[in-house]
Amino acid sequence: MIIGAYIMPHPPIIIPQIGKGEERKIQKTIDACKEVANRIAALKPQTIVLTSPHSVLYSDYFHISSGSGAKGSFSRFGAPQVQMEVTYDEEFVRQLCNLAERSAHANSKSASSNSESVHDRYSSFPAGTLGEREEYKTLDHGVMVPLSFVNERYTDYKLVRIGLSGLSPQEHYQLGKMITEVSNKLNTKVVFLASGDLSHKLTDEGPYGFSPDGPVFDKQVIEAMANADFLRFLTFEPEFCDSAAECGLRSFMIMAGALDCKEVKAELLSHEGPFGVGYGVAAFEVEGDNPARNFDVQLQEHEKRKLADIKSNEDIYVRLARFSLETYVRSGKTAKLSTDPGASKFDSASGNGYFSVNELPAEMLHERAGVFVSIHKDGQLRGCIGTIGPVTDSIAREIIRNAVSAGTEDPRFEAVRIKELDKLVYSVDVLGPIEDVKDKNRLDVKRYGVIVSCKGRRGLLLPNLEGVDTVDYQIDIARQKGGIGKNEKYTLQRFEVVRHK
Repeated sequence: MIIGAYIMPHPPIIIPQIGKGEERKIQKTIDACKEVANRIAALKPQTIVLTSPHSVLYSDYFHISSGSGAKGSFSRFGAPQVQMEVTYDEEFVRQLCNLAERSAHANSKSASSNSESVHDRYSSFPAGTLGEREEYKTLDHGVMVPLSFVNERYTDYKLVRIGLSGLSPQEHYQLGKMITEVSNKLNTKVVFLASGDLSHKLTDEGPYGFSPDGPVFDKQVIEAMANADFLRFLTFEPEFCDSAAECGLRSFMIMAGALDCKEVKAELLSHEGPFGVGYGVAAFEVEGDNPARNFDVQLQEHEKRKLADIKSNEDIYVRLARFSLETYVRSGKTAKLSTDPGASKFDSASGNGYFSVNELPAEMLHERAGVFVSIHKDGQLRGCIGTIGPVTDSIAREIIRNAVSAGTEDPRFEAVRIKELDKLVYSVDVLGPIEDVKDKNRLDVKRYGVIVSCKGRRGLLLPNLEGVDTVDYQIDIARQKGGIGKNEKYTLQRFEVVRHK
């Protein structure tokens, strides 16, 4: 059973042999971490489950460290003499991996009566001990910093070490629920430690510079900690989190899942950020059951309302892209433009989708242009494919074609599945004329997209993308997409787009 949960930061500078006096600038954090260690010692857990942003991280998989134990040191931070060794709870890990594997059979049975694909029917929960790279077998500082405080007061525990992933908040929360299920099955007293710093962009003097979203993120996340508002952890916008350069939010999501349907007493023990990085320490005492704190269910409702609002405000370009992909995924058939004055519709019996031309403005039917369709899910890119110049007789047909390609042919992703359709967010970029550029100073990442070309290879990047802040970075990404080497001679072109959402 989960008997307590804590959020702790992991700044190496807090270790005296590394900080060499500088750690005194975060004395409030030190005192709070010592208080957490005292509370854990009083609880006497048999197992500590610790999630770390600096353990093995995959985009689509939660890695659980395997073996009997691991060692680590702070050598990369100039203190090789500070070392740590832990013993892993092998039985807990085995049971957790088994539970993830059994999800495959549960998914198979639940999907066998509907029209999901074979892939859907046999997908398991993406967690286990696979893929541990050699460099990550040693303990990371996301583990060692919090445990250095715990070990001063209590060492009679085994550790379960888990990395984060690029998966959705819902899946992070689900992993937390599975951790609790295993702890209950084994009747093991478990403390959950969510390791993670907050924003890395609080000040200009910090190592990552300043973003206005940094202090805002810290304010909102510590309010969520203080109020045990776990739904807030799950609903931060990805672009906002990226701008703030946060670190530990997904750790907190897993912790929230481990406390699913539990009444908790929350206490914010400290928050400060003198080095430009936010450090928060919080404690959550389990006080009993509370079915109303089912934040995964609440998240689903939140996402439904959010997506319904997005869909209700989509313009006609995006509506056509959505209709095109949904028709293809449901039936394998390409949507058709219809002159029937009736409403656009999908005929489930025949699998045909008809979109009425009466709904389309004249330019979509009579003008030609290159079009890119981008698809996002849970704030992350799910597919993006387009044409630099037109290959069909109208913008409308260009959208129909490229929406299907973005959802099913982007080599970076698996094809979109039926169960995902209601969770997708689309945008459509209609490209303007392509212009040659002799000097990169004529580029502007907000206004212009860029095409980098060399010996028949081309890489394109759209304008005004999140995280692409400089022309050099824009060119570099486009160059890599085209398979063009850094030292190869290339030419540049630019274009403007009209973006539809």
